[in-house]
Amino acid sequence: MTNWPILSVVTFLPLAGALFIAFLRDDAAGVRNARWVALWTTLITFAISLILVWRFDPSTADFQFLENRPWLGGTITYAMGVDGISLPFVILTTALMPISILASWTSIQSRVREYMIAFLVLETLMVGTFCALDLVLFYLFFEGGLIPMFLIIGVWGGPRRVYASFKFFLYTLLGSVLMLLAIMAMYWQAGTTDIPTLLHHPFPLALQTWAWFAFLASFAVKMPMWPVHTWLPDAHVEAPTAGSVILAAILLKMGGYGFLRFSLPMFPEASQHLAPLIYALSIVAIIYTSLVALVQEDVKKLIAYSSVAHMGFVTMGIFAVTAQGVAGGIFQMISHGIVSAALFLCVGVIYDRMHTREIAAYGGLVNRMPLYAFVFMVFTLANIGLPGTSGFVGEFLTLIGTFRINNWVATLATIGTILSAAYALWLYRKVIFGKLEKPSLFNIKDIGWREIAILAPLVILTILFGVYPKPVLDISSVSVTALIDNYHHALSAVQTAALTK
Repeated sequence: MTNWPILSVVTFLPLAGALFIAFLRDDAAGVRNARWVALWTTLITFAISLILVWRFDPSTADFQFLENRPWLGGTITYAMGVDGISLPFVILTTALMPISILASWTSIQSRVREYMIAFLVLETLMVGTFCALDLVLFYLFFEGGLIPMFLIIGVWGGPRRVYASFKFFLYTLLGSVLMLLAIMAMYWQAGTTDIPTLLHHPFPLALQTWAWFAFLASFAVKMPMWPVHTWLPDAHVEAPTAGSVILAAILLKMGGYGFLRFSLPMFPEASQHLAPLIYALSIVAIIYTSLVALVQEDVKKLIAYSSVAHMGFVTMGIFAVTAQGVAGGIFQMISHGIVSAALFLCVGVIYDRMHTREIAAYGGLVNRMPLYAFVFMVFTLANIGLPGTSGFVGEFLTLIGTFRINNWVATLATIGTILSAAYALWLYRKVIFGKLEKPSLFNIKDIGWREIAILAPLVILTILFGVYPKPVLDISSVSVTALIDNYHHALSAVQTAALTK
């Protein structure tokens, strides 16, 4: 098992499935087979990824399942590996892909083969992003994910899909060009693009500062942070349901992962000096986008703005650089990946029946869809951060971690938890409760077996991680401790050098 390139298998197996689908005939049988091939490919990929959890040693902060082969010009290597920070994101990605395929089973009727190919290629690029241990390889995977998501929104999206897809593409690409320049500068300075080596390389402060901003330009758009968040609501509204699921659950997390993997350990001085900027942007994101969510008339837009607010807690916790803050940031990203994915799936359930996302078009659904009302309630309460759900653990840890560093920032952030209760419960009341007065809703059907199969695992995980968060926290705890220790060691070394001059 130790010699088996398991990370490459998990990364590229979906690509193999995509190639297989490409050779299927474009008839009714080919379309049906494309769905089944995509589903089984993602299920097998998920099953193999679980071996990573089984074989992973959480007592060490070292990268595991290492693969290292020469690749480009003898300097850039094909290097793969995971640690306690990246492994949870790999599992989250592989777990949500079969759910996304199932969610698209009946709603996608045109160009089904191409749709399934786009999703499988996207899975390869997302998993590769979290596994890459070379800066150039990371950049290729990170940027490559733009293309299939651009197509998913632009081809299978809503009426304004072309506008939304181009806005998404241009915003993300612009920030990433700056990151590429920073990667080149880091290579010229350190002589390598190997990430484990760069994690301990002492970059000069001037390079740290501008490279930190270059990486911020890319990761801030991806998360997205205020004020570069405006592409997200448009992308979510126009994307098909499964596109919204992957966008919210995985692609947004690449920004947070980037901060943990690059910004904090590689640019510690710059991170310390510029942390107040991140705090300010996080607080604005938490409060402002929560207020914007309160006035939305489209269900998807409301949930999209709530995602920006929740990501504000993540950036705040990460740049507090405390054990609780960083661990809370990672847990919040995993929890948000589950809860936001489920909320978009819940929107997809009623959209498939009514073909509208306007909040005003609904009301009194509990009378016809009691099971749906229960499931939607679980995820709404998790989105608020109710104790006993996974949403509480992440937000609470980030607030505790930040409070130890800056109590004003933590205090202002708690306003966001109050506002999230306001918009989430308002949405639930408008859609689920009240009298069933609209004739179009009289014959609406409750969720069926396929939808139960999609939503039930997410309900279980939301409650399980809310009551028992230990599995996620244990996987990442040693890596988080090592990250914080190395961060403070780098800062103290700089201070010592300054005193000796």
